[in-house]
Amino acid sequence: MNKKQKLVEGAPGRSLFFFALPMILGNLFQQFYNMADSVIVGRYVGEDALAAVGASYSFTNVFIMVAIGGGIGASVLTSQYLGAEKYQEMKTSVYTFLITFACLSTLLALFGLSFNPLILSALGTPENIYEDAVLYLQLYFMGLPFMFMYNVLAANFNALGKSGIPLALLIFSSLLNILLDLVMVIGFGMGVDGVAIATVIAQGVSAVVSFLLLMLLLRSYPAQEKPRLFHIPVLLSGTRIAIPSIIQQSIVSIGMLLTQSSVNQFGSSALAGYTAGMRLESIAIVPMIGTGNAMSTFTAQNLGAGKPERVQQGYRISYGIIAAFALLLCVVCQFFYHPVLSAFMDTATSATAYETGAAYLRFIGWFFCLIGFKATTDGVLRGSGDVAVYMIANLVNLSVRVAVARICSPIWGIQMIWYAVPLGWGVNYLISYCRYRTGYWRKKALVTK
Repeated sequence: MNKKQKLVEGAPGRSLFFFALPMILGNLFQQFYNMADSVIVGRYVGEDALAAVGASYSFTNVFIMVAIGGGIGASVLTSQYLGAEKYQEMKTSVYTFLITFACLSTLLALFGLSFNPLILSALGTPENIYEDAVLYLQLYFMGLPFMFMYNVLAANFNALGKSGIPLALLIFSSLLNILLDLVMVIGFGMGVDGVAIATVIAQGVSAVVSFLLLMLLLRSYPAQEKPRLFHIPVLLSGTRIAIPSIIQQSIVSIGMLLTQSSVNQFGSSALAGYTAGMRLESIAIVPMIGTGNAMSTFTAQNLGAGKPERVQQGYRISYGIIAAFALLLCVVCQFFYHPVLSAFMDTATSATAYETGAAYLRFIGWFFCLIGFKATTDGVLRGSGDVAVYMIANLVNLSVRVAVARICSPIWGIQMIWYAVPLGWGVNYLISYCRYRTGYWRKKALVTK
């Protein structure tokens, strides 16, 4: 067994946990990276600026999740080639999807630059924050290819079992982003345009460094023949997994976007509180999503190596990891929501925003275990290539969330928007778990020794 293949040997639980941990920490830094804009403009510019970034966040986060989901889905094939010790094909897979996502991200950036004013209008963005929201998005989309490529590169590092490299890069880029945010807003007196420019610069630096490091890492894997730079059959195989993975990763963000109009009807103060709450929810679910993504790579490598029993052992242990994280997060949401929300706003002068954010966090804190169980179960299905039911489950999740929020919030209030969240998570988990129990995923490996 090649020494680089750490996920196919040793105790399954230990392998999974120590592989997941850097991914979780890396995703936390990515959320801090994304949250810095909201914290800094909320504290130093004002409530309207926070609401403007929040109105933009639901839209931008969809693109972030498309990048993460596409990278993870495409890297399943890379992981399975690694598990099977087929290094030439592994490199071909990496090169093929780097080129594909470079082209896709450029097209999405052009789409965002062209249509974001229309989308913000369609979402009913309050007039007092509309111009700032449009400005933030225009600048953000200029840097979208950098953000996209960084996330795809990070997924490839994880697929190769090197989850510590993206963590180090994210720490660096997060600190750089925060420093630039402060310089732009406090030093130069800029508003939402300053934090957008800071984000673009930090993402650009991260993407370039990540690319150079990945090219160096790939040279350490011996290949008998020169790999192809682009291979259509590899693209088609990876796309079968990438598309459902994009849907799964994007469910939360698409749900936020589609329910944005429901939030907007309650005014900019409620939107500011909702923005703070959903940003903090995004941080809280990181351990759950990170464990699920680690489970995907763990499954792919072990199925490629012909060891499905290790997948089952790792899956059982993942429940303990999720339960421990969920308990800690519940305690934080119930007892420490005030100091957490205070990072975003002056709670004394933003009463409506504070009450909205507090109600959101205190409710959702009881249900994080559901998204964790869903994420690890989805991880097994995605890592094996068994994606049909997995995609349906996530679409049902999205449909439930949007339907309940849009139908019920005008009748019973804004709280119905977050009441819908655990309902969608629970339905998704039940569908995916029933599929896992059939054992069909064992037979779906795309690559074998």
